[in-house]
Amino acid sequence: MKNFAKIGFVGVGAMGEPMAASLRRAGFPVTACAHRNRAPLERLVAGGAVEAANPAAVAAASDVVITCLPDAPQVEEALFGARGAAVHAQSDRGTVGDGLTFIDMSTISPIASRAFATRLRAAGHRFVDAPVSGGAVRASDGTLTIMAGAEDVDFERIEPILRAMGTPFHVGPVGLGETVKLVNQLIISSVMLANIEALTFAKAAGADLDAVRKVIVTATGSNYLLENWLPKTWFAGTFEGGFAMDLLRKDLAAALDAARSMLVPLPVAALAYQLYTLQSAEGDGALDYSAVAKFYERIAPKQTGDV
Repeated sequence: MKNFAKIGFVGVGAMGEPMAASLRRAGFPVTACAHRNRAPLERLVAGGAVEAANPAAVAAASDVVITCLPDAPQVEEALFGARGAAVHAQSDRGTVGDGLTFIDMSTISPIASRAFATRLRAAGHRFVDAPVSGGAVRASDGTLTIMAGAEDVDFERIEPILRAMGTPFHVGPVGLGETVKLVNQLIISSVMLANIEALTFAKAAGADLDAVRKVIVTATGSNYLLENWLPKTWFAGTFEGGFAMDLLRKDLAAALDAARSMLVPLPVAALAYQLYTLQSAEGDGALDYSAVAKFYERIAPKQTGDV
C-alpha cells in the first residue's frame, strides 16, 4: 500500500488555513497556493508549508491534493481549470491508483461530488468527498468532525491524513460524505429557527430570555445551538464571526437540489431557505446565521405582556 507523504492544499481560507496547519503539526509536508488572500498562505509558509503558484503546481508536488473551497464552481476551477490540479496531474498508466488522490473537504452538492469523481477516475485518479463540521475553532485544534464518502481502499489510505485534522467517519461511497454534511446543515438551519421563534414568543410574553434558556437546556428542548451558540451571538448582541448566513443558504440550496433529483420533499428546509434569504437580502449575508433573529424582531410586537 502506498504511503502518502506529500499533501497539497488548495483553499487556505478561514477553514483551510487551520486544517493545513494541523497537517503540518502532524508532520505532513504541505504545499499550498493562495485562493483569494495571500495572508493565510504566508502564515502557513512561516509554519513550514511550501508555496506553489497555482493548483497545478500544488498537484505536481503532491501525492494527495485537498481542496477546501466555497462551492462547486470553485472546486471545478481548482481541479479542471486552465491551471487546475487534475488537468496537470500526471498518471503513470491512466488507471485508478496510478494517479493522485483528491480529497474535497468543501461543502457542495453530492451530485457535483459524484461528477468530479467520475471525471477524475477516468483520468486515473482517486476521489474522496470529506466535508467537515466544527467551525474554525475546532479546525484550529484539529478536532473537526469529518464525513468521508469513499471506496474502502481509498478511505484506508487517507485515514491518517484525515485524523490529523479531526475525527473521520467513513459513511459510505463517494457522495455520501456530502450527503451526511447536508443532513447536519438541514438540522441546524431548522433548529436555529425553532430556537429563535420560540424565544421571540417568550420575549413577547415578558419572559427573561436568559432565564428561559437556562430552563430549556435542562429540558427536552435542549440543543447545542441554544446552549452554546446563541449566548455568544444573539444574546451577546453581536452576529459577527460564526457561520455566515450566505454559506448556510448555499448549503441549503445544495440539499434542496439533491432532494429534487431524488423526488424527496423538504418543505421545512425550503421555508428555512426563504427565511434566511429574506434576512440576507437585508445585507446580513456575511453575518452569523443567527442574525435571522432580526427578521423575528422586526415582525414581533414591540411591547411585552400576557400571552
